[in-house]
Amino acid sequence: MTDNDTTHFGYKQVANDEKAGMVRGVFDSVAGKYDLMNDLMSFGVHRLWKRMAVDLAGVRAGQRVLDLASGTGDLVVRYSGLVGPEGLVVMSDINAAMLGVGRDRMADKGVTGNLEFAQVNAETIPFPDDAFDLVSIAFGLRNVTDKAKALAEMRRVIRPGGRALVLEFSHPNDKVLQKGYDAYSFGFLPLMGRLVANDAESYRYLAESIRMHPDQRTLQGMMEDAGFERVDFHNLTGGIVAIHRGFKA
Repeated sequence: MTDNDTTHFGYKQVANDEKAGMVRGVFDSVAGKYDLMNDLMSFGVHRLWKRMAVDLAGVRAGQRVLDLASGTGDLVVRYSGLVGPEGLVVMSDINAAMLGVGRDRMADKGVTGNLEFAQVNAETIPFPDDAFDLVSIAFGLRNVTDKAKALAEMRRVIRPGGRALVLEFSHPNDKVLQKGYDAYSFGFLPLMGRLVANDAESYRYLAESIRMHPDQRTLQGMMEDAGFERVDFHNLTGGIVAIHRGFKA
């Protein structure tokens, strides 16, 4: 097996065709406690990160939005209100368990009129070219096996003049912050996962997958290689999280 046949799953090297199933297993395990764990892990700050991402997305009434790796739909709720009754939001996830939890949550919140659901692999998006004004992915790109392929697919389904938005954990730009973040990630996260979700390993994978994800400048270059223009990024919480945007000419 060559390097081209393998990818990382956290710090482990696995076959390319095995990673999606392994990631699916992680999210099958944590789906029921996903929102609670997000609040505990980030001390609620993830809600501010997502609000800032939606603000930067620039969604307007009547537009069409595809949200990949939607999870339980924090971005989708906001998009739905912004696009209004004449717009459309597609809530998608590769993981059926996560999509089911998200669908139930949207029903509980009364978000139904302009919302559709689809089980989607970001590497093979099942929509035609130029179908959406915005394609976003929040805290999901690091789990994708072939990120370059996913970025190219995102660009394909965006209409000319539209944009992509990537909200993802990234790399702190301060060494002191990085040391504290490492201690938190590899100590507190697995412990909290064990106590709350009865699953320390999934949260250890979370910490490892963040470290293996491209840094801000590298991801910016990957988006440019995929054909996006005017790619920029915005660091949040000292670079622990970053929002990347790119536009399709």
